[in-house]
Formats: sequence, C-alpha cells, structure tokens
Amino acid sequence: MNQYLSKQVADLKPSGIRRFFDLAAQMDDVISLGVGEPDFVTPWSFIEQSFHALEQGYTSYTENAGMIELREEISAYLNRSFGLSYDASDQVIVSVGASQAIDLALRAIVNPGDEVIVVEPSFVAYVPAITLAGGTPVTIQTKAEDDFKVQPEQIEAAITPNTKAIMLCNPNNPTGTFLEKKELEQLGKVIAKHDLLVLSDEIYAELTYDEPYTSFPTISGMKERTILISGFSKAFAMTGWRLGYATGPSEIISAMVKIHQYTMMCAPTMAQHAALEAMKNGRESVQHMLESYKQRRNLIVSSLNEIGLDCPNPGGAFYAFPSIKATGLSSAEFAEQLLQEEHVAVVPGEVFGANGEGYVRCSYATSIKQLDEAMNRIKRFVEKRINPATASLKSSG
Repeated sequence: MNQYLSKQVADLKPSGIRRFFDLAAQMDDVISLGVGEPDFVTPWSFIEQSFHALEQGYTSYTENAGMIELREEISAYLNRSFGLSYDASDQVIVSVGASQAIDLALRAIVNPGDEVIVVEPSFVAYVPAITLAGGTPVTIQTKAEDDFKVQPEQIEAAITPNTKAIMLCNPNNPTGTFLEKKELEQLGKVIAKHDLLVLSDEIYAELTYDEPYTSFPTISGMKERTILISGFSKAFAMTGWRLGYATGPSEIISAMVKIHQYTMMCAPTMAQHAALEAMKNGRESVQHMLESYKQRRNLIVSSLNEIGLDCPNPGGAFYAFPSIKATGLSSAEFAEQLLQEEHVAVVPGEVFGANGEGYVRCSYATSIKQLDEAMNRIKRFVEKRINPATASLKSSG
C-alpha cells in the first residue's frame, strides 16, 4: 500500500521523542524525564466547570473561532499579563492545542517555495509542520556558548528572497533558555528590516523563574507582524484537554479560522468552559505549580552538575539540557543505554536539531522523590563511563 501514500508524509521521520516513550512503556520501574507534560492534575475548579457545562447541556459546536466569552477572557488575560490588546471578535482563535494553532498559522501564510526559519534546538514538530504546509524549513543552529540563544546576525545570514517567516519558541523547548527584552528588540530590528512574519510560540510564557518575561508582540513594531501562539497545556496542567489559542492580525486569524472550519469545526466545548475558568481564576494554581517547578529545577541542575554533566540553569519551561559529552557517548547512545541499564528515560538532543547532539533533554515535571531517584541512577550510570575504576570499587564494596 506504500505506493498510495503521499510522498510528503512517507518522507517524514517519526518523532524521536515518541520512540523513547514507546520503549519506556514496555519496561517496569521506569522514571520518565522525557515527557513534556506537567505531573500535576488539572486544578479541580477547571474540571468542575467542565462538569457544569455538560450538566447544562453545552455539548454542541461553538463558534468556529471558539466561544466569544473565552476569546474575550484570553484577550483580557494577555492585556493583564503583557499589556497586549487584541479584539476578541477577529484577532483571537481557540484551537485544538497550541500544536494545531501552529499548523493553522503555517497553512494560512505559506505558499509553495516560501521559506520559514526555525531556530534550533527546537520543538520537534516545527520542521515537519512547515513541510506539510508546503513550505521549506531553513534551520539556524544556535551555540552552547551563546546559551543556545539565536543571534541577530544568524537570522540575517539565513534570510533569502524566499523567506516568509521565522519560528520562535520562547522560553525554548528543549533548552529552557529564553530571550529577554533587549535580545528580542535586536531580533525585531532584523525582522522589520526584511519584512518578515513571526510565529511566536509562547506556550511556556507563564513558566519563567528568575527574570521578567517579555512577550514578543510587545516589542515596538512587532505586534502587526506576529502570530502569538499559546495554550493551556503547560502552565495550567491541561495537556489532555487539547486547547490552545492564537492571536494576531485579523487577516491572518481570519484565514486560520477558514482552515479550522473545514478541518476541525471547533475546539471541544466542555474543554473551552474549563479553560474559561482557568483564565478567570487559575492564577493561584499556576503560581503554586511554578514554585514547585523552580524547586525541582534547582535540584536537577545542581545534581547534574555534581554528577559531571555540565548543565546551565534554564530560565523557563520545565526542561534541563545537560551536556553528556564527558561520557563519550552520542546523545542517542546515552539515552538508550540509560534506559536499558537504569530505567531512566530522557530524550536525545539530536531529535531537536543537529546542534542538539551531545546533549539530552530532561523534563523535571515530576516529583522531587522521583527526581532524587533518577539523579541517583544517572550518577551510577555516568560514573561507569567517566570513572569506571571508581564505579567498580563502589560496586564491589
């Protein structure tokens, strides 16, 4: 049956993250530091609101763009949080997760032959999504010495007459780094100079720890060039509810709604009611989770550095991105052998781009108890590679 498959789809590589999840699922006593998902249960008030919606008979389609009440609350939330102003009637769309918002945005703006710049290491879905939209992904390889932050000159060097847009993820998945206001302003100058659009994935915007967060469309001249993408999965612990949103120029949002009409109709109604509660009354729950993530971040970063795996302090999201070069293993070898020997699942950095080789992504969205045990196992695993004599003595003792 392969002859009937779309060549575009047939040529796509399966997700490198998914493969390790599947392997881990077949084993017992696995501690997963691979999944990019909060370990918190969705706050009860959000769940309760979805029950009320069902009890009241809200089981029909909503408007294609999403419930106007939710769009208004998203607009109000962005205004409270970042000082952004969007018209809920035509500049906001509710999507089935932030991933669908990315897909809709790309399909709305990309023509065959258009190039979209992707800053790597990056979320694994960006490059395939651009390809499926008919565009050409152009990757920029950031450097560890720059804390994996893209430099303006790198963007300048990647731009051609075919460049349409740039994908930014801030804070970044998988590195946890995020660009501060001055750095975003520098990028903004390049983007304005070359008349580009920006897809700004800010799904982790609520999860920043030490420095204030700046949303990209607040940068001078960038609001009219930016499709802001976010959602409820990460900060609100609502991954399985599949609810995201996008805001931007009305012409682009209108085009996204048009695609949404034919492919998805609308996001789940009861999930939209839960999200409305999250927008209105979820701040305390988000703050509680953020404080817990910060404690876990401090634990995992200090532990990895003590083990001998150089790990910078991530400023946002819930990922650490340690170097495993000291072990002499490739990132895939490290992840596979760690899973087989110590039953700890991490994601090899290579799946996030070529410059992710030599690193692994460790999610700290798991309990302190689990993180402690995972660090003990990783330490045992690493000692066998870095100092086998010492590991042998410990084992025999």
